[in-house]
Amino acid sequence: MKTRDLAYVALFAAVIAALGTLPAITVGPVPITAQTLGVMLAGSVLGARRGFLAVLLFLVLVAVGLPLLASGAGGLAPFAGPTAGYLVSWPVAAFVIGWLTERSWDRYDVLRGTLFNVVGGIVVVYAIGVPVLKAVTGVEWGPAFWTGAAPFVLGDLFKAVVAAAIADVVRRSYPVIDRPRRTAGSR
Repeated sequence: MKTRDLAYVALFAAVIAALGTLPAITVGPVPITAQTLGVMLAGSVLGARRGFLAVLLFLVLVAVGLPLLASGAGGLAPFAGPTAGYLVSWPVAAFVIGWLTERSWDRYDVLRGTLFNVVGGIVVVYAIGVPVLKAVTGVEWGPAFWTGAAPFVLGDLFKAVVAAAIADVVRRSYPVIDRPRRTAGSR
């Protein structure tokens, strides 16, 4: 990994941490935060590998005790509570968003980027977060969905559009993701 790549990874881990300074809104066992915007941006701007690593670095810093989550939490406790599935899903979400972005790099626009952010940043996060919330809290599927997904949908859709718009501007002005290379056999 090049020094530039390490700098991007560290920068986006810091972006996610900075978004944690915005106060969390408590709506149940899982708070509404701006940090998922950072996860979407990491995947959209950095691509799959670097986006995954940026979010993973952020989570490692949280795990060692830095209070970087929007709730002010740090340490291992958030990884054992109702938010565990959501936190664990973040690197996967960044990877999926980045992978989809890299595959359509030449055709990337805000609409495509929003779709990628919805798939990675909403579907993946909820698909991992809600079942873990259900398992940790012992509630049925209905309450798990209504407390672990429903309150977040509109805000997450907004974040998906914002992240796609920012990524589109970055792509056109200062592309961080390398243009896909053609292999000798492809045309």
